[in-house]
Amino acid sequence: MTTANVKYDGNLRTVCTHLKSGREIITDAPVDNNGNGDAFSPTDLTATSLASCMITVMGIAARQRDIEFSGARAEVTKVMLSDPRRIGKIQIVMKIPDHGYTDKTREILKNTARTCPVAKSLHPEIEVDLSFVFD
Repeated sequence: MTTANVKYDGNLRTVCTHLKSGREIITDAPVDNNGNGDAFSPTDLTATSLASCMITVMGIAARQRDIEFSGARAEVTKVMLSDPRRIGKIQIVMKIPDHGYTDKTREILKNTARTCPVAKSLHPEIEVDLSFVFD
């Protein structure tokens, strides 16, 4: 079953439609690659998808264990390389409110994040710098 449709909208912009929900994401080429940079670039989405996947599976693990996980967030930095132009590094800082977690709970959440499906799908040459702040 098809997941999404992507339509070129001109001026280096695409409109991506999730078929089940009808929701759309717009992408623009970044300024450093001939675009306007008015929206996520496709490589921005790759980096952001990694953080989103990590938080999602951490949420699943927390729910399965009846652990409070509200307020979790991630700061994402994507570092591009040239020759060839590609993502070289994704830095993610997970900021998770500490709801009285034990050391074991923190390790469960960290390990769950590191093994999310997007992380397992990235090319091994992409460096992932992942850190956790429980505040």
